[in-house]
Amino acid sequence: MELLAQQRDLQAKIPDIEKCLDAVATFPAKKGTGQALTADFEVSEGMYSRARIEEIDSVCLCLGANVMLEYSLEEATDLLQKNLDNAKGSLEVLVADLHFLRDQVTITQVTIARVYNWDVHQRRLRHASATPAQD
Repeated sequence: MELLAQQRDLQAKIPDIEKCLDAVATFPAKKGTGQALTADFEVSEGMYSRARIEEIDSVCLCLGANVMLEYSLEEATDLLQKNLDNAKGSLEVLVADLHFLRDQVTITQVTIARVYNWDVHQRRLRHASATPAQD
């Protein structure tokens, strides 16, 4: 169950990282054109605001645990790409672990069924050998 929870968390985290990476990637493209970038961003849950961004040299990234740091565009791109690669790698490992566990559960269930069937067969043999002796 813990692995499944981690998998759900990573599957939710990866699209967020990709969106942040795409957003940071748009800033250098607009930087030298002189055009302002209009962006809608979430202030709090369900509340959005619109911003006009003139020139950007750095971005602030929320790292979690109420920590936000300012990074240059290059550093932010590198950090987000590293986080994305780590999250995808962790997801692959989790999926492999879940497949392994699923295989082990299947093997265990088959083994239990075989032991149970062997026990039933042994009981029938004992019952069959005991019945003629009583007659």
